[in-house]
Amino acid sequence: MRQVLRSKIHRAKVTEANPDYIGSITIDEDLLDAVGLWAGEKVLVASVDTGVRLETYTLRGERGSGIICVNGAAARLINEGELIIIIGFEITDQPLKAKTAFVDSNNKIEEIVEI
Repeated sequence: MRQVLRSKIHRAKVTEANPDYIGSITIDEDLLDAVGLWAGEKVLVASVDTGVRLETYTLRGERGSGIICVNGAAARLINEGELIIIIGFEITDQPLKAKTAFVDSNNKIEEIVEI
C-alpha cells in the first residue's frame, strides 16, 4: 500500500482565520465536491506565503461562498489573506488520477486537472 495524492485545491486564498474555533479548515462545499474531499477528511495544508505545513480536517462551508477559513490553533500559523494549498491523500495499492482545482483570487474554480 502507498499513500498517494488524490485531491488538491491549489493557491486558495484564506478568507478568515478564527483561533477561537475548536479546530479544522472550513472550505466552500463547491471546492470540496470538485476535488472529492469529504467533510471530516484529514488534509495537509501548506502556506505558499510562509512554507508552514499542518494537518487538520475539513468542514463544509457555504456553497458558492468561496470561504476558506483556518480555524483553531492553525489560525495562529496561517493568516487571512495567505495563499494555501489543500492536499488530500489516499492509501491504495493502485495508481490514482488526482484531481487538482485551480482557483482565482475569490476561490472560484478556474480549471480542474487530473494528473
